Amino acid sequence: MTSPITEAQSGGLLGQVPAQGGPGSKRRSPEEAGDGAGGRVLNVFSHGFLAIWAIMIVVPLLWIILGAFKNNAEIGSSAWSWPSHWSFGAFSRAWDKGIGDFFLNTVIVMVFSVPLTMLFGSMVAYVLARYEFPGNRFIYYLFVGGAMFPYFLALVPLFFMVKNLGMLNTYQGLILVYVAYSLPFTTFFMHSFFKTLPTAIHEAAVLDGASHTRTFFQVMMPMAKPGLLSVGIFNVLGQWNQYILPVTLMQQQSSTDKDHSMLAQGLVNLALSQGYSGDYPALFAGMVIAMLPVLVVYLSFQRQVQAGLTAGTLK
Repeated sequence: MTSPITEAQSGGLLGQVPAQGGPGSKRRSPEEAGDGAGGRVLNVFSHGFLAIWAIMIVVPLLWIILGAFKNNAEIGSSAWSWPSHWSFGAFSRAWDKGIGDFFLNTVIVMVFSVPLTMLFGSMVAYVLARYEFPGNRFIYYLFVGGAMFPYFLALVPLFFMVKNLGMLNTYQGLILVYVAYSLPFTTFFMHSFFKTLPTAIHEAAVLDGASHTRTFFQVMMPMAKPGLLSVGIFNVLGQWNQYILPVTLMQQQSSTDKDHSMLAQGLVNLALSQGYSGDYPALFAGMVIAMLPVLVVYLSFQRQVQAGLTAGTLK
């Protein structure tokens, strides 16, 4: 007969074998295992969706760029074949057909509209975010409502308002409309950003005797640079690609008036003037000219835009 194992011996043997579920072996619950599997599925789904979205953007862009270097026969025969001869002649033809003038008109308008939008929007957002006064929230919600209001509903009264001011087919008329169109979103974005800035620095500037204007321009504005850069890029993209407002407001009153059409209008006019025997390489080249500045701006400031978006959400 085998002798029974004493309690001391059994304790020693059990001490040598780690028990399951002890500190050395952490077991995952079924809920945690399910969350891990669900997280992997969600990760695969999100990456797949982003990949499809990237393909939907890159493929048409590549098609347009290739078309700018082809001739009409090559565009009609194969959409994805490489050009037989790489030439920039289509770009010069598109520029001579009016794209150059439309490009210059758009740059002139945006040189004034974007800085004015940033200045007025940041000033309004700063006051609403930093100062308490009766009607503060009401004014803020008015700007929020303006950002959600579809401007298509205001095209007719907007046309007659600009016409009564004598600003149809003028740079200044479109500049004022662009500023009013972009101001609600700029105010909404910068309001949340100014809320996240340290209050102690603002109070220290006031205690040192700085005026409200000096505090805003020399203290708060430099601190809000990431947010200003981010919303500035959004305004550049939105105003550069704007079509319906220029079509409504940039109309020649007589044949002697200068054509102040914007770039989006110019591309449409170029496409309509082509007819059935059009210069499609020139049209594609015009589209490349229209896309190139915004692509360069966004790719150059991509990291700053991401930093501004994340900084505005953290406190």
